[in-house]
Amino acid sequence: MIRKAASELFTTSEGFSEDFDKNKKILKDTMPSKSVRNKVAGQIARLAKQKRQTEI
Repeated sequence: MIRKAASELFTTSEGFSEDFDKNKKILKDTMPSKSVRNKVAGQIARLAKQKRQTEI
């Protein structure tokens, strides 16, 4: 559930980066709970790092 939500948000939305704290602030109002928000923000950070690695 977390991975699917993170990948959908990452592909459809702009502004996410490799920075966990920045992603967490972007998701502040959209996530139902703190733990879900943190997990999704972490997964988005991983996806951003993976995307950067494949572009190099």
